[in-house]
Amino acid sequence: MEERKVALVTGGTRGIGKEIAKAFAQEGYDLIINYVSNNTDIKSLETEFNEIGSKVLFIKADVSDFASCEEMLKQAIQNFGRIDTLVNNAGITRDNLLMRMKEEEFDTVIGINLKGVFNVTKQVIPYMIKKRAGNIVNVSSVVGVCGNAGQCNYSASKAGIIGFTKSLAKELASRNIRVNAVAPGFITTDMTESLNDTIKETISTQIPLKRMGEAREVAKVVKFLASDDASYITGQVINIDGGMVM
Repeated sequence: MEERKVALVTGGTRGIGKEIAKAFAQEGYDLIINYVSNNTDIKSLETEFNEIGSKVLFIKADVSDFASCEEMLKQAIQNFGRIDTLVNNAGITRDNLLMRMKEEEFDTVIGINLKGVFNVTKQVIPYMIKKRAGNIVNVSSVVGVCGNAGQCNYSASKAGIIGFTKSLAKELASRNIRVNAVAPGFITTDMTESLNDTIKETISTQIPLKRMGEAREVAKVVKFLASDDASYITGQVINIDGGMVM
């Protein structure tokens, strides 16, 4: 019987990350799901994924900490012996105008959103190189493409991910490892749900498709990029934004 593939999804217990993890579970993958919050209800999430038919290992780790990522990968390999797909999704915001932004607000966002991608990917690629196969999908953002007032830290981190993606794709192509990124626009998540209706309406008028996206719409593109259907695609950034950035 063919071995089940394994996907590692960082920040995979809520929002876009959870939908990405579910999409891979439905595709027949077993999962390693990274999280950091003590409030995460692991038991109910485990049941949810088991019902889909996936084995799932939840690992608490701060992706901004290199040693934590090293330990996470040790646990992952001990349990599954392989990682076929890595989705670097973990991310936070600490929005503020630059003149008011604290150093800690800048450093924390860069540490998790950008250095976290380095920390996790650095641990994963030796296993992919050994197999001469693998897929990496990094979750950037349209603000990494076009910027956004009040988000210098977040925009810088997401733009950095795009540069990281293109450079790593060139490094790993000869090893049959593909590296791509998605750049979501305004997606309905816990983060956007806290916005009032007036702000949501204003946002929608700026989007050619006149609506916010759904997390599952991002997940489907991530799943496609990691599939054999995308076997000739690497180093690309796919905007999932309803036409906001053209």
